[in-house]
Amino acid sequence: MKSNPFLEVFEDPERVRSYADGPRRFTPGFADVHRMVNVLLRERVPHDGKVLVHGAGGGLELEALAGANPGWQFVGVDPAGPMLDAARERLGDEIDRVMLHQGFIDSAPPGPFDGATSLLTLHFLDAEDRRETVAGIVERLKPGAPLIVVHSSFPQRAPDRDVWMSRYEGFAIISGVDPDMAGAAREAVSAMTTMFEPEKDMEILMQAGLTDVSSFYSAFTWHGWVGFAP
Repeated sequence: MKSNPFLEVFEDPERVRSYADGPRRFTPGFADVHRMVNVLLRERVPHDGKVLVHGAGGGLELEALAGANPGWQFVGVDPAGPMLDAARERLGDEIDRVMLHQGFIDSAPPGPFDGATSLLTLHFLDAEDRRETVAGIVERLKPGAPLIVVHSSFPQRAPDRDVWMSRYEGFAIISGVDPDMAGAAREAVSAMTTMFEPEKDMEILMQAGLTDVSSFYSAFTWHGWVGFAP
């Protein structure tokens, strides 16, 4: 895994403190994404199952999944120590069912797991690292176990890209984000070279070994897929 400049954002204590408010203001239907993830995991994960959470820093999805599934055990992995500290604080007593590991996917135990998630994370990785990361998740899953992925994915050719970026910014503003902050977020996302169209993202997931991949969520610049370990 190559070093990633965006990791510095999640090492900033001020950014970490304000992180929890960001996803719901920039990601349409954020709470419903967690509900949908619960539905998809429950299709295959038993009541006493074990779930791998990739990009677990902040603890938002861990909080949603643990609260709704009291019999599940969780392993979370994230490269940012301050974000893992925030997850521990957010989880409270639920931390007893969660093991957190600092690092990339190769820092996670081998499993096997009954299911896995990677939410709002993979868009920080280039195609090669993304493929390797997804492959690392898949190899830790039991045969037939689901992996649910949600991240930024939208048309990348002009002028369509600018249209979708304007919608990204507009949703943030109408959700209460200061216009200057929303504009700065738009500029930061626009400068990223690790964004792909949904078709390419789906191709990467399949190249990494995921089977029966299908889309379950699409909202402005965000997209979600579910697939299964072979």
